[in-house]
Amino acid sequence: MSTSKIVDAAVEFALDKKGFDLKLFDVRELSSLTDFLLIVSGRSDRQVRAIAENIRTEFKHQHNLLPLAVEGVDQGRWILLDYGDLMIHIFQPQVREFYDLEGLWTEAPAIDFEQAEA
Repeated sequence: MSTSKIVDAAVEFALDKKGFDLKLFDVRELSSLTDFLLIVSGRSDRQVRAIAENIRTEFKHQHNLLPLAVEGVDQGRWILLDYGDLMIHIFQPQVREFYDLEGLWTEAPAIDFEQAEA
């Protein structure tokens, strides 16, 4: 599965659970760890977990793709899903603001995804 299809699927799976404020960073020129970072917000620990679980489940069932690593599920404030070429960070808004990953990657080209608010 190509990286662009993985990214597209991850965006779709996050939006399925009402993830919001999605931002994708192309870090291929800046990082040796991954090619893309997808940042997603959820309104509560329950929603953050639901977004992460939907992404994991749909990748497994639709594409037979498992994450290389998963961190933060217990707390549900910031969950990291590592799919190699794509790392997905799912945050509660206040945690996202505190860690400011967008600020760390200001040199990377970014895409904001527009979606309807629920």
